[in-house]
Amino acid sequence: MSDAAVAETPACEAGAGQSEPVSAHARMTRPRICTYPEGSWEILAKKWFPVARAEDIGTKPVATKLLDVKLVVYRTSETINVARDLCPHRGVPLSKGWVEGDEIICPYHGLRYGTDGRCNRIPAQPNVVPGDRFRATMFPTVVQYGLVWTCLDSEDGHADIPAFPQWTDESFQPILCPPVSMAAAPGRQIEGFIDVAHFAWIHHEAFADRENSVVPLYKTRMTDYGIQSEYISNVSNFPKALRHLEPEGFIWRRVFDIHPPFVAFLTVDFPDDGILKIMNIASPVSARETTLYVPLVRNFDQTGSLEDVYAFNAQIFAEDQDIVEAQSPEDLPLGTDDEAHFAADRSSVAYRKALRGMGLSS
Repeated sequence: MSDAAVAETPACEAGAGQSEPVSAHARMTRPRICTYPEGSWEILAKKWFPVARAEDIGTKPVATKLLDVKLVVYRTSETINVARDLCPHRGVPLSKGWVEGDEIICPYHGLRYGTDGRCNRIPAQPNVVPGDRFRATMFPTVVQYGLVWTCLDSEDGHADIPAFPQWTDESFQPILCPPVSMAAAPGRQIEGFIDVAHFAWIHHEAFADRENSVVPLYKTRMTDYGIQSEYISNVSNFPKALRHLEPEGFIWRRVFDIHPPFVAFLTVDFPDDGILKIMNIASPVSARETTLYVPLVRNFDQTGSLEDVYAFNAQIFAEDQDIVEAQSPEDLPLGTDDEAHFAADRSSVAYRKALRGMGLSS
């Protein structure tokens, strides 16, 4: 990956901690066609989620979707912009149009929209000053960790994006894996990511072993951001082809930091003070569709093949995807008695409780 591929977009970038204020934008209301139960959409709409990789936004507008709302992401001279993918004149997707300078142009009648959403020109009536009814719906935009983040109902203009300070730490190598589209609820994906009991059964070809399936009792605690679980075992995190690099008797420490609703970090301690930290973001396309974004960093093997990193992670994502897309019910059950649990499920039980505490329903 080139330096440009992992660089932030300075005009939009927020710091590694609290994000900078963003300008005021329109606040979206519940869409007419919505897959979420009453109340859940309104809670999630106030959260920030990524909708694209910054490196994938070039000269052409890109169509995407968040929480059942169709969006367009496009780049202008100073920034990356996110808008509702809808021309307010006749409802044509702006993603079918193009960008000239700092304006996105509707392909149907050529209406031109500035980065504030204002319609600057109606070619059929060039002497008319368009009113606010012609304003495109714009959303606040922040680029962090190589991803374009937005919020459909931002109240205070601050992006509550979890901090990932190692992303800009020079001692770590930042790597942004290609996104993965899943026909699964984002909660199901997050729960699968934090589930340590499935390693031996789902990832036995990648790094685990079905003969080593016992999960030692591990610690889970509530934090001010959500949940932290510390899992210590002898299950290797090396790909099987690199298992010879593991010192004899090495014990692996994995720490999961879960930021409800749909972000979880995994920090893995490698031999010789090596650290791998993965940010798993299940961006909710709809209630049962997810785009998985995975920025990660490592402080070892920094001259190694990025293609090998992509391939190893793609293998793991595919193994997880096959399972979460097959789970029933499709929505993550949040009631304590909805599914059976055993001791190794303590992280997922705490996660479900946290989602209920936010007011979400399955």
